[in-house]
Amino acid sequence: MKLDNTIAAVVTGGASGLGAATSRMLAAHGVKVAIFDLNAELGEQFAREIGGVFCKVNVTSTEEVDAGFAKARAANGQERILVNCAGVGGGAQRTASIDKETGKPKEYPLENFERIINVNLIGTFRCITKSSTGMLSLPPLPDGERGAIVNTASVAAEDGQIGQVAYTASKAGVVGITLVVARDLASEGIRCNTILPGIFDTPLLQRAPDNVKAALAASVPFPKRLGRAEEFAQLAHTMITCGYFNGEDVRLDG
Repeated sequence: MKLDNTIAAVVTGGASGLGAATSRMLAAHGVKVAIFDLNAELGEQFAREIGGVFCKVNVTSTEEVDAGFAKARAANGQERILVNCAGVGGGAQRTASIDKETGKPKEYPLENFERIINVNLIGTFRCITKSSTGMLSLPPLPDGERGAIVNTASVAAEDGQIGQVAYTASKAGVVGITLVVARDLASEGIRCNTILPGIFDTPLLQRAPDNVKAALAASVPFPKRLGRAEEFAQLAHTMITCGYFNGEDVRLDG
């Protein structure tokens, strides 16, 4: 797929971090970008900066997702590109543990597990199925392609750490659906791939103390630094533009 001003894209979580870098990359190639995000102030400002359209969307709400796609398509036309970057962490907590204050056993709060699954996995699939349904209305490009989808998982999907049970489950779910979605949509010329980022220098991580960030960077084999959002966008660009790239889950973690 050639990126130019005939192509429209939707980027969820597109106002900051990995999503913002991807939105900026697409806009730099002339693509008409719609940004789905919860932060209206930041989203409106960033959309103006890149010449995009902002849609205030919570991906856990079917009504808000529907309204977001309607607004995006009214402004830019039906998207051929969907990049799912909307997601949440969850705070580290073991499956079961001893409460340090009371000394009593405590279980993992199920409502937290449900919240993270609802955003990271169900929210991602909600946007996938609605976007791909819209893509089916598009005429194929000369190579037969109608659209391209890029999702965001995490290295935790394959290598979850202590306290990451909900986050790992949600991201493993995104990895798990990737090949199935690609197979479901292949006959209609829509591709689907997923990026598994490692430790990236995003706004979420920037709140951590410097010594914590330095230790995380030192844990990376090579290069010994945090990932840059622009590098995520670079891989997303390849997944979108390389027509033979389909059904893959790719770690981007140094």
